[in-house]
Amino acid sequence: MLVLIDPKDARAIRNKDNILGMYDLMINQGKPEEAAARFMAPAYVQHNPLIPDGADSLGKFFGQVINGRTRARVDVHKIIAVGDYVWSHVNFRNLFNDDPQDTGIAGVDIFKMDSDGKAIEHWDALQVVGTPESAANWYAPNVPAANPNGMF
Repeated sequence: MLVLIDPKDARAIRNKDNILGMYDLMINQGKPEEAAARFMAPAYVQHNPLIPDGADSLGKFFGQVINGRTRARVDVHKIIAVGDYVWSHVNFRNLFNDDPQDTGIAGVDIFKMDSDGKAIEHWDALQVVGTPESAANWYAPNVPAANPNGMF
């Protein structure tokens, strides 16, 4: 994982650690309600239209998504923290299936944190991860990648 942070910015370090803890507890350990209560402010604002506002709603949403998904996990590839903001580049795997070959969903998350280190606002961009042979299954099958850069 690539971590970009000012080692003298204690607030940024705490916020980065809290977001990493949230991902791990929510998805990797399968405890979304506990993670939302611990790492999100109750009035958490969600800018993804698929998920309602509020920490409780986020916990319930991910509880439904990962229920029964034994392979559900998130891999954090990059994380940047500055002051009250944390940006991360992640791969959410097996959120919607338990296929061992699942390539996942790439996410770029942006969190705004409060003075207690809890997330108060969140924005994201999501994209299905393809393969070099089939880079855009959401668009059409077997569309080869136009470049070798990959998602991560």
